[in-house]
Amino acid sequence: MLKVKDTLRATVYLGFDGRVFKTYHGTDAQKRFDNEVQILRHLAAVGCNFVPKLLAADPEKLQIVTTNCGSRVEHLDAARTRELFAELEPFGVRHDDADMRNVTYRQTDGRFCLIDFEFATLLPGFKPLP
Repeated sequence: MLKVKDTLRATVYLGFDGRVFKTYHGTDAQKRFDNEVQILRHLAAVGCNFVPKLLAADPEKLQIVTTNCGSRVEHLDAARTRELFAELEPFGVRHDDADMRNVTYRQTDGRFCLIDFEFATLLPGFKPLP
């Protein structure tokens, strides 16, 4: 596996099979883990196709496994970045960390995707999944 992120909040590895392994640590790790799991499940249920698919969630290890949404984007203007994050709102989610580092590009279909939902908010009017 290839380590692609190692910060105070999370460590992320990319498996050779394309899966992404994210382990939470640091302040509020349990809360951030629970939130990202809830948001990814919600986005899958409402058919959002430009975010990772949650494949597994291990609350004991505070680790999720997701599909890979492409490679990180190096250059993107501020207006386009805002547009991409605004695309989430009809699906009931505000990202709350709308930075270019959370944008990827999926070459298979030429789609910009969004990642890293640990700080995201489920918008009023949308119910959390059980």
